[in-house]
Amino acid sequence: MKLAIAGKGGVGKTSLTVWIGDYLARQGEEVWLLDADTALSLGQALGLPESDIPLPLIQEKELIRERVGEGFIRLNPAVEDLPERLSKKVAHLKLLVMGTIAGAGGGCACSPNALVKALLAHLIIENRQWVIVDLEAGVEHLGRGTVQSVDGLIVVSEPSMRSLQTASRISVLAREMGLPRQVLIINRAPGDFHLPDMEGLPPLTATIPVLPSLASRQLASSSVLDLAEREQLDRIAAKIISALKS
Repeated sequence: MKLAIAGKGGVGKTSLTVWIGDYLARQGEEVWLLDADTALSLGQALGLPESDIPLPLIQEKELIRERVGEGFIRLNPAVEDLPERLSKKVAHLKLLVMGTIAGAGGGCACSPNALVKALLAHLIIENRQWVIVDLEAGVEHLGRGTVQSVDGLIVVSEPSMRSLQTASRISVLAREMGLPRQVLIINRAPGDFHLPDMEGLPPLTATIPVLPSLASRQLASSSVLDLAEREQLDRIAAKIISALKS
């Protein structure tokens, strides 16, 4: 199953990508995490030092030239060997750093995006495989068609009007693209949180409170794994997966 995680910048979508991927992997699933965000913070959230984070695919100029060509580019380049070749194994997860998928699926013919789009399409999911894509913050990449091949969308928001408005725009765009399977997650939610009546939002599936162990760790480590609240996060991840499968 392919899932994309989207939301306004800073809402915690990268952390949620790691938590869901970690939960699935510990259930025996094969999990690929794809970093498609300009910030390229997924490797850091997994606890990798910067020197160990793979070069983004869109910066592999020689590889792009070899597979896609120049001038008249190949829109369906060979990518079968690339996932294993370019990925970084982190514990029980596989990380693939793609970089921003600007324009993929929306008519852009530039070489890097042709290769990225082909690679994403190649990761066709079998019974016990998952691909989770951490998308660029905001709505524009959904508008360019970058999630047309995913099975479900996780929209992450903070409990603020601006963040919820962005979540609503993301949800509406995704539905217009033919992606109705969506869930809404509210991160850093207070105990008395009530979702306001706002048109366009996907169904609220779970809220994540402020996590004390994450707050205390952030100055010492960028990793969001193995938190004291892991059991709580596992229950939230299971609830999200169940909602997207139903």
